[in-house]
Amino acid sequence: MVSAHLMNGNLDNSFSGLMVSGDCEGGQAHNDGTNTTLLGWKDLPMELLLRIISVAGDDRMVIVASGVCTGWRDALGWGVGSLSFSWCQDHMNELVMSLAHKFTKLQVLSLRQIKPQLEDNAVEAVANNCHDLRELDLSRSFRLSDRSLYALAHGCLHLTRLNISGCSNFSDIALIYLTSQCRNLKCLNLCGCVRAVSDRALQAIARNCGQLQSLNLGWCDTVTDRGVTCLASGCPELRAVDLCGCVLITDESVVALANGCTHLRSLGLYYCQNITDRAMYSLAANSRIRSKGMSWDTTGSRRSRDDKDGLANLNISQCTALTPPAVQAVCDSFPALHTCPERHSLIISGCLSLTAVHCACALHPHRAGRAMLSNHAY
Repeated sequence: MVSAHLMNGNLDNSFSGLMVSGDCEGGQAHNDGTNTTLLGWKDLPMELLLRIISVAGDDRMVIVASGVCTGWRDALGWGVGSLSFSWCQDHMNELVMSLAHKFTKLQVLSLRQIKPQLEDNAVEAVANNCHDLRELDLSRSFRLSDRSLYALAHGCLHLTRLNISGCSNFSDIALIYLTSQCRNLKCLNLCGCVRAVSDRALQAIARNCGQLQSLNLGWCDTVTDRGVTCLASGCPELRAVDLCGCVLITDESVVALANGCTHLRSLGLYYCQNITDRAMYSLAANSRIRSKGMSWDTTGSRRSRDDKDGLANLNISQCTALTPPAVQAVCDSFPALHTCPERHSLIISGCLSLTAVHCACALHPHRAGRAMLSNHAY
């Protein structure tokens, strides 16, 4: 592990333990045919430098080290694939603008902020230099405008994961353009993007992002069944959908997801108070339909459903129109849904009428214990 003195800029002292004394002069590495003598920390081989940085595991160290010399800057620029600026409390915008050109091989970048700092010019610098970027977190970037989305659409075509939650200034026009260019998106967090997320934008996502697996539309309160049903048909690979606070959607949205997204594992319907028993029975019915098509193992025996099949998380908190029989039907249809404290994955808080709903673990406590042990077996 590299000394924490690096954080204070004492790079020479921190690496003094790595230097081996010898008879050479002029600060050059000496090779006598059997081994190499390092007389200065700038002589570190690129592989060793990258190894030290990776073991230390501090992104601030990477940034400090990139300013030591051109050799280190180039080595880190080519070797560092993931970087986070989320620790930066002040001057993040200036820091990103000054460093974007150094780290052109980044594939993962987090610019999540505690307080708003990032502006469009910093995102443009990233888009202009980091063309290999796959994952980008811009959450809580309240100062960003459509300029940022257009820049990403032009410069970061390989994005697979994008988090712009809380970016309330983006428009649906800019989001539509982004999805038309970044067609490899698999995970998209749009929570709180109230201006960007419209039915028209969801139709564009369905049309352009057929590989999408996770979508968060939390508190985008203009979304209707029209947009969600388009998603269900255009994005059949969806595994996680969060519609919490989408107060306009009805059973039609859930029925469409149940029918179109056969791999669905997580569904958030918190505060969707137009959801009724019909939606629950649709989920349960689709579970039973799929169970009839289960495959056969090599011994000729039919494979049974287990926790890897169907819904594993369902949040229906504050869905006050639901009744116990309908919710119990869902719970019984998906083995991975649990109301027991150890594995709480069926969330029904705020629904006093649903307190009678229980998973199988409540009736057979030993099952919960066995399941917990199996989850920790590896």
